[in-house]
Amino acid sequence: MVSIETFRKIALSFPEAIELPHFERTSFRVAKKIFATLDIKDHLSCVKLSEIDQNVFCSFDPSVIYPVPNKWGKQGATYINLKKVRKDMLVDALTTAYCMLAPKKLADAVRPK
Repeated sequence: MVSIETFRKIALSFPEAIELPHFERTSFRVAKKIFATLDIKDHLSCVKLSEIDQNVFCSFDPSVIYPVPNKWGKQGATYINLKKVRKDMLVDALTTAYCMLAPKKLADAVRPK
């Protein structure tokens, strides 16, 4: 299980990441683009992934990481159950989402070498 505070620390650890409200959720953004949202009440995050990355992460365990069940899910929106995910898997998913949306210079600074 990953706590809400741990999630926040990880999401805000990326260069120039900020936290802002997004409807009834909290969003984490870079360069005005949302790379993750957080639903505190349901202990659920949603990250933006490419179709390929979504398939890779979702193949791990569909009860932990799974596509949003609507048209957004077909465009890479992916839920992460914070009650079940391991911290290392969450870090990988957040890093992937951040790097997909961050400017190249910022993404290169955090992308695994």
